[in-house]
Amino acid sequence: MRFVSRLLVILWTVWRFGLDDLALSGLRRRRFQLLRRLTRLGRRWRQPRGVRLRLALEHLGPIFVKFGQVLSTRRDLLPADVALELAKLQDRVPPFPAALSREMVERAFGRPLEELFASFDAEPVASASIAQVHFATLKDGREVAVKVLRPGMLDVIDDDLALMRQLAAWIERFSADGRRLKPREVVAEFDTYLHDELDLVREAANAAQLRRNMEGLDLVMVPEMHWDLCSSEVIVMERMKGVPISQRAVLEQAGIDIKKLARDGVTIFFTQVFRDGFFHADMHPGNIQVSLAPETFGRYIALDFGIIGTLTEVDKDYLAQNFIAFFQRDYKRVAELHIASGWVPPETRVDSLESAVRAVCEPHFDRPLKDISLGQVLMRLFQTSRRFNVEIQPQLVLLQKTLLNVEGLGRQLDPELDLWATAKPFLERWMNDQVGWPAFNKQLMKEAPRFAQLIPELPRLLHDALKQQAQRGGDAELRALVRELRSTNRLLSGLLWGAAGFALGIMLAWLALRFHDLGL
Repeated sequence: MRFVSRLLVILWTVWRFGLDDLALSGLRRRRFQLLRRLTRLGRRWRQPRGVRLRLALEHLGPIFVKFGQVLSTRRDLLPADVALELAKLQDRVPPFPAALSREMVERAFGRPLEELFASFDAEPVASASIAQVHFATLKDGREVAVKVLRPGMLDVIDDDLALMRQLAAWIERFSADGRRLKPREVVAEFDTYLHDELDLVREAANAAQLRRNMEGLDLVMVPEMHWDLCSSEVIVMERMKGVPISQRAVLEQAGIDIKKLARDGVTIFFTQVFRDGFFHADMHPGNIQVSLAPETFGRYIALDFGIIGTLTEVDKDYLAQNFIAFFQRDYKRVAELHIASGWVPPETRVDSLESAVRAVCEPHFDRPLKDISLGQVLMRLFQTSRRFNVEIQPQLVLLQKTLLNVEGLGRQLDPELDLWATAKPFLERWMNDQVGWPAFNKQLMKEAPRFAQLIPELPRLLHDALKQQAQRGGDAELRALVRELRSTNRLLSGLLWGAAGFALGIMLAWLALRFHDLGL
C-alpha cells in the first residue's frame, strides 16, 4: 500500500505541476503534439516551467531534489531558465523549524543547547535535501558549523527506493535493452550512497580522510571535525568562510583568477580520482566555496561529504587508459579496452566497435577542444553502445555523475575551459608513475612488511609442504620431487654460469679493443 500510495503521489505531482507537458513539448512528432494538446485541456499554469519543475522536485522529496541538483550543473544541455531555477535546489531547499533543529541537537548530545555553545544561530545558513546547517560558537570562542539531519528522512527515502527497485525490476523484465543497463544494480548503488549520507558520523569520517589526502595540494580546504560533538544525526565542524563559487561577479571583483579557478577544479578532481581513488562525489556549486582570506586566497573550500566515491587500482588503470586513448584518438585501443574489461561480449569484433566509437567521437574532436562537451559525447556513446550490448558498470556510475558535475561547474566559471587539455598532462604523468622503476620501487616498499614477515618462515613452510607430500604420496613421490628440485637447481646453475661467462667475454673483448686502440 505504501508503494501504491507513493506512486500515486508522484503521478499527482507530475499532473499538478504540468511535468507531462514539459516532457511532451520536447517530442516533435505529430501524435505527441496532439497528445500534448489533449492533456492541456482545462489546465493552466501561472508559473514558468523552471519554477514548476523545481517545486515538483521539492515536493517529491530528497531523491528527486538530488536529481535536480545534478541537472542544474548541465547548462549546456538544459535551457537557461530551467538550469537557473534548478540551481536553487543546491542550498535553498525550504528549512525545517528552528525549534525542531534545537530539539535534535539536545537529544543527540543529552545536554541543553546553552551548555554546548556560547551562541547558536536559530536561522539556518544553508538548507539542503538531507540536512541543514546553523552557525554557532563554542564555549572557548571557536566558530563552528552545526549540521543537523532532516527528521523523518529514512522513511521517505526507503519508500522512494522501494518504488525505484520495483520500476527497475519491471524494466529488466520487459526490456532487453533495459537489462543491459543493470537498473537494479544501479538502484542498489544509489541506495548505498543515500543511506551513507544519512549517517553523519560517516560523513565526518569522509571529511577527515579527504582533509588528510588534500593536505599537500594547496588547492582545496576541508573543515576539521570536532569529534566530541559528532553523532549520527548532528555533527559539528570548523566554520569555513568563503564566497559561493556560483557568485562569479563577487569573485572577479575580489581579484580571483577565474580561469585558474576552473583549471584548479579539474586538477582537484583528477587528483582525488587517480592519485587517491577517493573523491568528493557531490561537487555541485552549493557545496563549493572560494576562500578570500589572504593566507588561503583563491583556494577551494569543499563542503558536504555525505557522498564519497572510491575506485580500485584496476578501475583507475582502466579509466586512465581509456581517457588517454580518447585524447590520442586511438579508437582501436578504446575498443580493445572495452572487450578486455568485459564491458562487451568477448566475441565482439574489435574493428566494428572501433568504427562505431570513431563515428561518435570524430565529429566532436574535429572542433576546438574547448567546444567539446563530455556530456554530449557520453550520451552519443551510450546510444551507440546498444547494438554492442555494452553493460553499464554500476561501480562507475558515481564517477560518471561527478565528472559531469565537474564539467558543468568548470564551464560555468570559464566557458572557454579546455577540460581535455587540462586533464591530459595529469593523466600522462599518472600513467608514467605506474610503470618502470618508480612504480616497481613503490610497490616493493608497500609489500616490504609482508615480505619481511614471510621470508623467515619459508624454510618451515617448505619443510611442512614436503612432509605433507610425503604423507600423501609416499617415498616414491618424494624422491620424484627431490629429482625435480635437483634438475631445477642444475638448470639454474647452468644459466648463472652462462651469464657469468657471457659477461666475462664482453669484458675481455672490451679490454682487447682498448689495448688495440692504445697500440699495445
